[in-house]
Amino acid sequence: MQTSRPLTDWMPITRKEVEQRGWEELDVVLISGDAYVDHPAFGAAVIGRILESEGLKVAIVPQPNWQDDLRDFRKMGQPKLFFGVTSGCMDSMVNHYTAARRRRSTDAYSPGGTAGFRPDYATREYTRILKKLYPDTPVLIGGIEASLRRVTHYDYWEDRLFPNILTMSGADLLVYGMGEMPLREIVRLLKRGVPFSSLRTIPQTAFLISREDPLPKNKNWEDFQLSSHEKCLRDKQAFAANFKHIEQESNKVKARRLTQGVEDHMLIVNPPYPPMTEKQIDTSFDLPYTRLPHPKYNKRGSIPAYEMIRFSVNMHRGCFGGCSFCTISAHQGKFIASRSEESILKEVDQVTKMPDFKGYISDLGGPSANMYRMKGKVQEICDRCVSPSCIHPVVCSNLDTSHKAMTELYRKVDAHPEVKKAFVGSGIRYDLLVDSYNKKNDGSLDEYMEQVVTRHVCGRLKVAPEHTSEGTLRVMRKPSFKHFHEFKKKYEAINKKHGLKQPLIPYFISSHPGSTMEEMANLAAETKDMGFRLEQVQDFTPTPMTVATVIYYTGLHPYTLKPVYTAKSKKEKKNQHLFFFWYKRENHQQIRDKLTAMGREDLLEKLINEKKRFQKQEVLKSRVRAKRNPNRRRHKKR
Repeated sequence: MQTSRPLTDWMPITRKEVEQRGWEELDVVLISGDAYVDHPAFGAAVIGRILESEGLKVAIVPQPNWQDDLRDFRKMGQPKLFFGVTSGCMDSMVNHYTAARRRRSTDAYSPGGTAGFRPDYATREYTRILKKLYPDTPVLIGGIEASLRRVTHYDYWEDRLFPNILTMSGADLLVYGMGEMPLREIVRLLKRGVPFSSLRTIPQTAFLISREDPLPKNKNWEDFQLSSHEKCLRDKQAFAANFKHIEQESNKVKARRLTQGVEDHMLIVNPPYPPMTEKQIDTSFDLPYTRLPHPKYNKRGSIPAYEMIRFSVNMHRGCFGGCSFCTISAHQGKFIASRSEESILKEVDQVTKMPDFKGYISDLGGPSANMYRMKGKVQEICDRCVSPSCIHPVVCSNLDTSHKAMTELYRKVDAHPEVKKAFVGSGIRYDLLVDSYNKKNDGSLDEYMEQVVTRHVCGRLKVAPEHTSEGTLRVMRKPSFKHFHEFKKKYEAINKKHGLKQPLIPYFISSHPGSTMEEMANLAAETKDMGFRLEQVQDFTPTPMTVATVIYYTGLHPYTLKPVYTAKSKKEKKNQHLFFFWYKRENHQQIRDKLTAMGREDLLEKLINEKKRFQKQEVLKSRVRAKRNPNRRRHKKR
């Protein structure tokens, strides 16, 4: 993408750009597994801009070559304060491999979508290189890969437990979650002359101390000791039991400090900061981003992840859904941190002035699109809460689920003279929009639905029921599928009322803990009956720090320690995934064989229209039964 902006509008990524600014020495050097896109949706850009706003001299080394003489790691020299390391916006292993552990051929965060510009376990590898080259310079790690690997965790790709990422990498300090608040405090203390090694009581950080050393003092924190890494290796139940405490403390307003023994060290995980205030989150989004990739990529092709979000606006952070397979609450927290209308509308205005803007905003959303400004009515109740979800198994009576603020904001964006359409591309929690599940309808739910369906759907609306089985949905922390039926009726009624044709596209997951092959067959039959040919489907991928991953590894639910069935073998997973594609003729024989083996011939007619075959089989079975019991046959004749 060509732009006439001066190169100094971006943070420097080469030594020449550093020298052009007249800098001889840098305060912080950031190493990132992603290409450098100066946009608030890209973590390295946010961290760099925050450090810059604190008056520091910062440079970014995006996607350094780790396979040559390591010149990329040396080109900026030794920073005065620390190196910052992130794998990028994704865990590098999720970025590299499919659920079947096959290597991906593309990388959405690289120019031209070209794969191969970052190593596996990127945070670990980058840090090890830096500690070898600059053993006396502190390394601070952060981002989603470091955040979700901050304690003993199961690694799906190696199929074993790993210790915390500090032990694996040799880093000095870890910032978990959204890093603005701890990062500003780190900089404040370093400016005052506090040694990096003394940064021990900053919330939302983790570090290692010797087992012999006393815990850093903080009279406001209670401590909770997790089972050691060594015990987790020996005892899957201990590992599963750990997770309940980790998840609860990650989502409490007043959390305890966690400790965990590992080798000769003690891991210390300090409690998180409270959710960001409106002013704090506005400050982060209002930094002087160019909203563009660095010009060095102009001739290397577009960056797919950037193309997806270049004309989008993020309204809030956090998600109170607590889905078992999702990492959002583990990283961003369950409490919603919302931006002000002023900040959002200011960004909308910036988007309209971007090169190539054609009048369409691709997304007004967040982790879950319809949670903007939602919070507890009585904060004291939230302060005592330990539930990982505010809407499962029921919608919390203390949760304000009004959609009014969102509807009003959508209308204000619509009114912008340069905006033709503003779409809601993020996932919508449909369960919050039906009276059968969210019984606190103040009128704003219907108003919101009407606004979204008539003004903000880009051809079709995607929602995520994930499964149809009651048992599997409970494990997922998702509502009963009957509520999706109600949502579909409501959605289609609004479309019909306004003469619109906007298909509903549901997302589903196969092989999730709790799901059996028979339940997948039922899913296929029920969704077919509803008129769907499924497109948006995926096989469950275990990622660090989720309930579902703990179940996958241990076979136990971390909250009950009771067994939960999980498809683990390649064959089991393939059999479940097969039922998504009942409409492909090449799958019919396999589906026929599996349904027959399960004794579910009744689904043959529903899935592959084999009514006559099914009826013939029933007649044959009846004759076989009659031969086995001739007395019963004669009795019927009489």
